[in-house]
Amino acid sequence: MIETKDLCKSFGDLKALDHVSVSIRSGGVFGLVGSNGAGKSTFLRLLSGIYRPDSGSVEIDGKRVYENQAVKSRLVFIADDPYFFPNATPREMEEYYRGVYAAFDGQRFRKFLTALDLDAGRKISAFSKGMKKQLAVLLALCTNVPYLYGDETMDGLDPVMRRAVKSLFAEEVAARGLTAVLSSHNLRELEDICDHIGLLHRGGLLLAQELDELKSGLHKVQAVFPYTVYPKAFEGMQLTSFKQSGRMYTMIFRGDGEEIRRRLEEKEPVYMEMLPVSLEEAFIYETEVAGYDFQTLFL
Repeated sequence: MIETKDLCKSFGDLKALDHVSVSIRSGGVFGLVGSNGAGKSTFLRLLSGIYRPDSGSVEIDGKRVYENQAVKSRLVFIADDPYFFPNATPREMEEYYRGVYAAFDGQRFRKFLTALDLDAGRKISAFSKGMKKQLAVLLALCTNVPYLYGDETMDGLDPVMRRAVKSLFAEEVAARGLTAVLSSHNLRELEDICDHIGLLHRGGLLLAQELDELKSGLHKVQAVFPYTVYPKAFEGMQLTSFKQSGRMYTMIFRGDGEEIRRRLEEKEPVYMEMLPVSLEEAFIYETEVAGYDFQTLFL
């Protein structure tokens, strides 16, 4: 388990993280979302032991991370802009990682390189941004450590590679209980891979919840009525969103799904369908409840 308590970090007058406390259980993917400058990169570098906290603590399985080599040997960090040695090749980076991580799987790494058509003998400096990100992900996964942190891991990858990388993460979680913390400024990027989600804004953690819990009790409905309806028509129901496009109404309610269906059917809709709520829609509701304008959080 990863646990932070009242974690603070400043750079001069800039407070990057402000009393962040969160518990991240083992064996899953925790998605960290927030706008640029929200504190995501700083948070991941503190989790990795790259930065020393100004105050508060970061622990993995009850042990402090900073300047603790035994703990650091159990984690790997994929930076937004991955660093490779000057003039190094993938083969040379493999040799380095093999020396740092005892369980590094060189055979699997070379298999991945072949599958992705990455030349093991070519200088990495000649790789595109996407190829460098692919290489960083492969190196990290082949360390076989239990904790992996990725900063904007999908950025720079084409849609096919994004899907492939997500599948690899999912396989690692299922096969060996990998714990991954992945940051992104794009909610949709994380929705189909994360089981927990956290929202950082201006250095503070606004919420951290299980994805299913975040969505539970929220129901999206599309309906057409034989007459014009307004939000006041749903008094007594927990209507959280109301939009109209022509004769089609799209609404989000909180509460029991069957009760919502029954109440709406009493209004005799011409057409009605209940749809799954997206992560973005759930976030809009939760941030509004907390007193924030969701749209401004990602500007």
